[in-house]
Amino acid sequence: MSKGEVKEVDVSYTNVETNDHVLDIVQEEEEEEDLVQSIREKMENTSSFHRINRVPDEPKKKSEHSYSPKLVSIGPLHHGVDNLKDAEEHKWCYLNTLVSRKPINTETILENCVQTLRSLEDKARKCYGENTNEHIGSNEFVQMMLLDSGFLIELFIKFAIKGFRRRDDMFFSDSEMFFRLRCDLILMENQIPFFVLHQVFHLVPIPKECTTYSLIQLALLFFRKLIPGEGVVSTARYSPDIHHLLDLIHHCYLPTSLQIHSNGTQKHMHNVLHLRHVLGIKFKKAISESVMNIRLTKNKVLEIPTLKLHRYSEVLFKNMVAMEQCGGRKHVASYVYLMKSLVRSAEDASYLTEREILDSSLYNDEKIYQLMEELNVKLDVKDFYYSGLCEKANGYKKKNVWKEWRQKISSVYKKTVKGISC
Repeated sequence: MSKGEVKEVDVSYTNVETNDHVLDIVQEEEEEEDLVQSIREKMENTSSFHRINRVPDEPKKKSEHSYSPKLVSIGPLHHGVDNLKDAEEHKWCYLNTLVSRKPINTETILENCVQTLRSLEDKARKCYGENTNEHIGSNEFVQMMLLDSGFLIELFIKFAIKGFRRRDDMFFSDSEMFFRLRCDLILMENQIPFFVLHQVFHLVPIPKECTTYSLIQLALLFFRKLIPGEGVVSTARYSPDIHHLLDLIHHCYLPTSLQIHSNGTQKHMHNVLHLRHVLGIKFKKAISESVMNIRLTKNKVLEIPTLKLHRYSEVLFKNMVAMEQCGGRKHVASYVYLMKSLVRSAEDASYLTEREILDSSLYNDEKIYQLMEELNVKLDVKDFYYSGLCEKANGYKKKNVWKEWRQKISSVYKKTVKGISC
């Protein structure tokens, strides 16, 4: 080959091979992206699927007032209901106060909130046990989520810092109105996903007086009267997987200790009087981090943490039980079932009150018994958390009551005769 002549090289095969390799890489990346997207969608669907539902008709017919909001609607299930429209103006006022704390950035804050909620719309809709697309369009849904989130966040701020309340505020100036509001916010049908609240909380200006609080801390502060114990709960026990505000309160009741191993065959528990007089079981107030940490000692002592009963008790327990019926473990339903079993008369209630196991300045013994009767629970034995406890209690032999009675009479008689002879 002469100098300067360019050698021709056949690169056709090499190019084809290179192109095929590039195509393989692109295809693999696309398949990987599709797989990641599929996994993410399945995770989101599973984690948020049907967490907010309507209460079944049967319990609702018996106690409509315990499940339907009377003052404020939160979320889509009661959105636009006529008797709840009066509070809408106040919700708008709360949202305006919240986003206008930095007036220069109000429009930017709103834009960021709308964009974020728009991206969460599909995930949020999947949290409900019915198709919300049928009656609420996209813009209305996003607006509703922003309005309800802003209202709740500002409500928590006003509760935490009294200086932010107006004297003419309808929610804080009337104690009965505040009671109705708090009741509405613990209803299963009246919830929005907690991740929506969380996102908005980090987009709106929070006053410096509240910057030391997390959203969970503000919410727990607002609901502290509904929380067992002293209303002081460590947020360390909460995972990011809080579904909504009722679920947050529900976490405060969950047990922190393991129950007795069970064969899952019993859910029958005798009432207090029977356990005391027939089986010889004693009762003692327990000090525990959960109201549901109930145990039966080797010395036949049933240790039960104090349960405070208040105006919210009926509504709260009914809605927590209803929430559990939609899926998950039946901890609260089991607890309510057990307490109903123990308290089957005013006398049972009186004894537990004397032992400080039941605590109520609002209800007398008869009212406590009636309250327990109102808490209807249907529970399969396989779901009963205290099955092992019942098995252990029922395993004790019955006392020979007549024999004990004769022994007591004989003892009294001997002492009497001895006293006369002296």
